[in-house]
Amino acid sequence: MLSGCRDDAQRIEDVSRLEWTDVADAPRPTTTAAVSALLRGDARPVSIGGGRYSMGGQVAWPDSLHLDMRAMRRLVALDVANRRVRVQAGMRWRDLQALIDPHDLSVAIMQSYSNFTVGGSLSVNCHGRYVGRGPLVNSLRALQLVTAEGETLELDRDTHADLFRAVVGGYGGLGVVTEAEFDLEPNTRIVRDAEYVALEDYPAWFRAHVRDDADVVLHNADLVPPRFDRPVAITWRRTDAPVTLSERLIPEDRRYGRDQNLIWAASELPIGEDVRDRKLTRRQLIEHPVVWRNREASLDADALEPRTRLFSTYLLQEYFIPVAQFGEFVAAMRRILIDAQANVLNVSIRHSPADRTSLLSWAPQEVFSFVLYYKQRSHRWADAEAEGWTRRLIDAALDHGGRYYLPYRLHATQEQFLRAYPEAEAYAALKARHDPKRRFRNKLLERYLPR
Repeated sequence: MLSGCRDDAQRIEDVSRLEWTDVADAPRPTTTAAVSALLRGDARPVSIGGGRYSMGGQVAWPDSLHLDMRAMRRLVALDVANRRVRVQAGMRWRDLQALIDPHDLSVAIMQSYSNFTVGGSLSVNCHGRYVGRGPLVNSLRALQLVTAEGETLELDRDTHADLFRAVVGGYGGLGVVTEAEFDLEPNTRIVRDAEYVALEDYPAWFRAHVRDDADVVLHNADLVPPRFDRPVAITWRRTDAPVTLSERLIPEDRRYGRDQNLIWAASELPIGEDVRDRKLTRRQLIEHPVVWRNREASLDADALEPRTRLFSTYLLQEYFIPVAQFGEFVAAMRRILIDAQANVLNVSIRHSPADRTSLLSWAPQEVFSFVLYYKQRSHRWADAEAEGWTRRLIDAALDHGGRYYLPYRLHATQEQFLRAYPEAEAYAALKARHDPKRRFRNKLLERYLPR
């Protein structure tokens, strides 16, 4: 036991291994009734966690009752004919895929990797590479919420609509999501194509070749160091061609030593750029695999996990930029990353239509998103250094009418947060009504939310 830690404390860590919190207790409820009983029977502050893939304490608060939702993994209902499913919030996307794949159904919207829990994904209003679909709220039909008083509510766009809008993308500040109901889509065969596109031409190219093509399922474009100026556009389209990889889902016990070695080499060796080009980019350009949609959606985040985070860690940031501001923001982003000598492995460009449902929307208008995957040393000084160039990126996003994503390191200033999310005032007012004792807490909300 580390000095200063209570004997009865439990330590909650997130995937970055930079953020840990000692909580009072961490029960693992299995039913909505159990969640309600815990809230009614304990007056302490409450924090909520699932897969713990956030990176800045969004799942924890000191001395709180931490609800570990990962035991709530049950299928509640599956309507194959109408392509709808209802599940407990601790279920991972990969668990759901195993249940719906035999019925030739797919998750409509999710992240690029399948390890995340449903509840955590709703909490951040996640998105993926799905063209034209935007954030997760767009496939959500209803959810079940346990309030600070232990009351169980059913929420949808018509019932408790204000809570519905605020809970999705609300980072656990208004209650515990225990169940969620989603629309599903058919599991189809998809084929991958990749090509280089001139950076200045990318928005027009995307509009002409991807945005309005009904056959496109997934798309992103990758920018790589050192200049971040030559995107590789990767598109998956529906096809009737036979699959070239027979597996319908990626096995959960797969080992990723080759992937880990490639990431290490690309980020540490002087020839890292050449290694990435030979082992990854060239294969993307010349190979055209045909796979089931569910296979591509069942990617495992372990493929990105380093062998150890003792000395270095891998982190994410994301910025959402109005389509018309693409060129100016990219120029600013490139200058900042090159000047800071940030060890960014790649920048993945995605697209989202406007989200006018969720209160804390990261896409109040049509946007391109820029997902930064970077490596830094596992020391406080390295985190402080990253804070400097991150704040410059946030300013660049804000100056171009954009926003930044909230699940990652808490590097933003209070002023930057409020500029990015002016709706936080309305969220805080709603929280004051539904959680006047501020029972639901985490490091994100306690740091930034207006009182």
